[in-house]
Amino acid sequence: MSSLAEIAHFADVPIDLEVELGRKTMTISEILQIEPDTVIRMPRSAGENIDIRVGGALLGYGEIV
Repeated sequence: MSSLAEIAHFADVPIDLEVELGRKTMTISEILQIEPDTVIRMPRSAGENIDIRVGGALLGYGEIV
């Protein structure tokens, strides 16, 4: 039996997945002005690493492309 087959019964279990691109401090006024298609500039850019967390625990890393 393959590893994938051994965990197949967990396939429908929901998990919280977090990918943090950055953090930004904003005023309430700035937050209230956010509309669809608003661009919020973050301090990270393409080529930088990001953390990938599942249930709050660090699972791995990714790269912004």
